Formats: sequence, C-alpha cells, structure tokens
Amino acid sequence: MILDEKNKSLIISDWENSRVVRWSLENPDDDKEILIENIECYGLMMNENGDLFVSDYENHAVKRWSKGEKEGRVVAGGNGRGNQLNQLNCPTYMFIDEEETVYVSDKENHRVIKWLKGALEGIVVAGGQGQGNSLNQLNYPTGLVVNEVGDVYVADYWNNRIMCWPLGSKEGRVVVGGNGRGDGSNQFFYPSGLSFDVENNLYVADSWNHRIQRFRVD
Repeated sequence: MILDEKNKSLIISDWENSRVVRWSLENPDDDKEILIENIECYGLMMNENGDLFVSDYENHAVKRWSKGEKEGRVVAGGNGRGNQLNQLNCPTYMFIDEEETVYVSDKENHRVIKWLKGALEGIVVAGGQGQGNSLNQLNYPTGLVVNEVGDVYVADYWNNRIMCWPLGSKEGRVVVGGNGRGDGSNQFFYPSGLSFDVENNLYVADSWNHRIQRFRVD
C-alpha cells in the first residue's frame, strides 16, 4: 500500500483479487477505482510524476504504469522465469530512486538486483550466491530500502535478519536480527516490510510475530 498525498488517496495491492485499487481518503465508502486488473502485484511504488511501479509476481517482471496508459511497460525482467541478468524469479518488494533506477528483491533467486533506467539487464547488488545464511547470501529477500548513497537494506526473510549491503560490496552485514527465529527484541519471525523515518529509525514488519519493531540505525 502507498499513500498518494496529492490525490488524497491510498493505492492498494489487492493481491487475492488480482488488482490494484485506489481508495479515497475523503470518501472511503463511495470513492473507489480499479487502476490495474489481472495482476498479482506484490510491491507498489510511485514516483514524483505519479507513475506507478508494480512487481508482477506471476509474470516475473516490474512494470510501470503512466497516467492514462492501458498497459504497463516492462522496466525490469519480463523475459520469463529464470536467473539470468535479464530475468527475475518471483519479484516481491521494490525501491525506485530519483533517477528511476529499479531495485527489486528477486525472491526465488535469493538476490537484490538493480536495473538502470532503460537497461536491458540488471546488476546484482546483494546476494546472488545461492540460498544460504552466509554474509554474501540471502534467503528469500523481501522488504527493501536504498539510501541516498546507494546502500541496500533488505529483509532477509528466512534468515530472520535485516542486512545492509554497502554500495559495491561483495557481502553484507547484519543490521538487526540474525539471532535465530523468535519473539525476543533482537529476533524476528519472518521479517517483511522495511521503512526509515527522517531520524534514521528503522521500522520492520515482523510478520509472524504480528508486530512492528523499531530500531535506531547508525
């Protein structure tokens, strides 16, 4: 889900109904709009122009919908399911920077891959060394945030940890978690979404613990 402040509405990935919908914040009971149909959308982002970026989980692609378009345009993947640099395998969460570089958690390939605007293939920026729990590996990555210097923060779902991969690094470091699966304050049970606030606090959706955790990240 994302907040469209300009139009005072929520844009929601309605997964089980295979659609993306807009709900007005001013008239939530009456004002609803289906924006995209027939899509298993896992992740959503919007740029400053109001273009929607969606991860098309079933078709192994990230697509962009500009205002008024009937069909989305592929901006990452879209070449079938696979592990080549021009392919994705069940993409989940995304991050789009100011230059419209697409970062995507390529879940079943256990990697985060970035696609420069207009590129025909991506660049692996985290993981990509097979499924595992070493510092150069990921295990079903989900939530994703990239800071202004290009450091990649990713929720390493099955490893129950949040990793940071500095720009250009061959391996990451554990930011929080990594202490086994559990409900302690330094543990997760399948972390998913990530977000930072302006004071550099990290918020983690700790999905199977049914809670949101907050951490101070230096």
